[in-house]
Amino acid sequence: MKKIILLILLSCFSMYAKTASDSINVKLNSLNSEQKNVLYELAVLKKNGFETEQFWTKHKSQFPKFDDEVRDQLASEVLANSQIVYTLPKDSAIQFWIQAQSLANWMFYLSAFIAICAIIALFKRYWNLLIDLVIRHLAPLFRFLFSPVLLTYELLIAGAFCVYYGVSIEEFVLRTVVIHVGLCLLWSQTTAIFTKEYFIKKYIFKVENNFWAESPWEAVKTISLPGLFLTLALVYVLCKVPQDVFYNYEIVLSGIATIYALPFWRTLEKYLYPILFPFKNDKRDREINSLGGCTVIALTAVVVLILQENSLFYNVISALISLLAISFLILSLKMNYRYEFRNYYYLQFVTVLFLGLTFLYGFSYHLNEIVWFSLIGTSVYVVIKYFEIFSFFSDWKRSKAWAWKLLGAAALLWLLAKGILYVSKILYGV
Repeated sequence: MKKIILLILLSCFSMYAKTASDSINVKLNSLNSEQKNVLYELAVLKKNGFETEQFWTKHKSQFPKFDDEVRDQLASEVLANSQIVYTLPKDSAIQFWIQAQSLANWMFYLSAFIAICAIIALFKRYWNLLIDLVIRHLAPLFRFLFSPVLLTYELLIAGAFCVYYGVSIEEFVLRTVVIHVGLCLLWSQTTAIFTKEYFIKKYIFKVENNFWAESPWEAVKTISLPGLFLTLALVYVLCKVPQDVFYNYEIVLSGIATIYALPFWRTLEKYLYPILFPFKNDKRDREINSLGGCTVIALTAVVVLILQENSLFYNVISALISLLAISFLILSLKMNYRYEFRNYYYLQFVTVLFLGLTFLYGFSYHLNEIVWFSLIGTSVYVVIKYFEIFSFFSDWKRSKAWAWKLLGAAALLWLLAKGILYVSKILYGV
């Protein structure tokens, strides 16, 4: 008897649930697109903890009369199951919320960057003072613990700790600061260990000299191996916090430094940089030749990754393109070609071609970061060439017409900004 009653109750409940569900679907199907958009916006606001009473009062007249429970059910159905093309209405609450989120994210990035710079500056300013204080006042206890060699290993462990546990910090600014402090310690202390110089001024000097040293294995010890440790740490960070996309740029930079300091590139370099400097000139600086060789390697890597047509590589491609844009801007400077200008004219053609192709690639694949890199790079390139034109005839800083030239630069920037707006309106229809 109890089983029969239970079955009857379950049957009634299922019939009621089905009737209620059918009633919601009927009401949902009777709504037009504009009403569904309002319910979608209401559900999003409610989900994110915003007060919705004023919003509903504003749009209530667009709907037939039903209670708040039915309204919330309809809004949930629209949010969960409807596939709609949603265009943000002008001055809507959703639009304001998204803009506020975007502004807050940029402020977080800026605050993290400022904090990193400040901490590094404080380290540089007070490090010697702190060490001196410890040695003078706590020498009996800390002479062994804080000897240069042991302190280097202690800081290395501290850096590894910062990276390992920093990725678990929820707050973005604090997480970014802690991870970058750890990365800085990992690179500096591994460099100190491999160079066997335990003070920053000494091992930085050694790194600068070893890159051009006669023994290529010195560059491996002082540049490649610390760069490899840093790259592995960045791989770990990217796996743990993939939403922090700026680590893609840092890992590309450390990876290039790791690879390009290997001995065989010193041998191949003389075959690489002539691709960008086809006209022979022995008076060009060695650093420019190396930058040219490194640029050819990075270009090859970009082409290979683009041909993969895999979205997993888009962030790495974007990072490589940003570095290549900077490299081409440096290589295209007139000051690098004081005695022979054929390579200078050739680099202008290559730079313009690179910026144009990256813009077309970014636009074709809807990669906004690459589009912006190409636009910014083009703008910087045009301004540099504007001042270089005058340098062929006179020193613009000493010339009496320097104020007119600056005014021309201001007008050029204005025209560039207008051009960017015009192009974006044509391409994106905004």
